[in-house]
Amino acid sequence: QVQLVESGGGLVQAGGSLRLFCAASGRTLSSYAMAWFRQAPGKERECVAAMRWSGTVTYYGDSGQGRFTISRDNVKNTVYLQMDSPKPEGTAVYYCAEEQWGIGKKRDTDYDNWGQGNQVTVSS
Repeated sequence: QVQLVESGGGLVQAGGSLRLFCAASGRTLSSYAMAWFRQAPGKERECVAAMRWSGTVTYYGDSGQGRFTISRDNVKNTVYLQMDSPKPEGTAVYYCAEEQWGIGKKRDTDYDNWGQGNQVTVSS
């Protein structure tokens, strides 16, 4: 199974920018749908953004609509989440995940393989 490794998290000020990376090793991601999820303390995990294997974006959550951008580079075998103007309520552990059917759904149960998570803290 491919290993997904997130990076790029850390501390960011509200209104700033942060880019998360999800690098895969072991095989190509090109035929898989990919998504970013997040989980804040005491809250359920929620989908931030999802995209099909083709690169078509299928979903943005309300929390990131208009401010977050999911993208992928199949040559680099990497998926990105560009976070512009994040808000303090966006403080959470962010996960990337892959879905074998390539569809790009928003339910976490549809995803087969997960990264280890990366903490993002948004200060006010």
